[in-house]
Amino acid sequence: MKLEARRRTVAAIIMGALVAAVHFHAPAQELTNYFNDPFAQITSGLPGCPVPRGPLVTSSEIRTEAHSRAERGTRCYLSGACRLPNSYLYDKDIAARMRQHVLYDGRFSGTSVWVLVQRRWVILQGCVRTKAQSEALSVLAREVDDVEAVVDELMIGARGTPKYRTAASIQR
Repeated sequence: MKLEARRRTVAAIIMGALVAAVHFHAPAQELTNYFNDPFAQITSGLPGCPVPRGPLVTSSEIRTEAHSRAERGTRCYLSGACRLPNSYLYDKDIAARMRQHVLYDGRFSGTSVWVLVQRRWVILQGCVRTKAQSEALSVLAREVDDVEAVVDELMIGARGTPKYRTAASIQR
């Protein structure tokens, strides 16, 4: 009986090692901006700011998000809240206007900020020097035509843990 128990234990260890080896050698899923969401750095004046991952998704995330994005994108039009047939069609123009507003404003040269736009939502990521700058950027984003919502994920300073996924998290 002891011999049989040892064989099962050895078999379990070998199976565990094989599973771990396959998982360890499995190729990492490629990340892409499959949905072409606008994402750009609009200021770069605060060194050491953690770089956001942006809208990069894996193939499994694409499958998970595709249906909900289609539904959310058309809901705006069907409800009469959007003039375009899909709320994601606004995003490139919003991102360009957001960049222009920030650069024209001039108060944010000492920041490192990225903007991600998805379905008329402006997501601010990066680093500012003060809470007042963070609040001012959020107010500025709300003033851009066609913006439905603003999500402030900005850090005060460049140290600490950001509220957003970082480019460093890509290395799995």
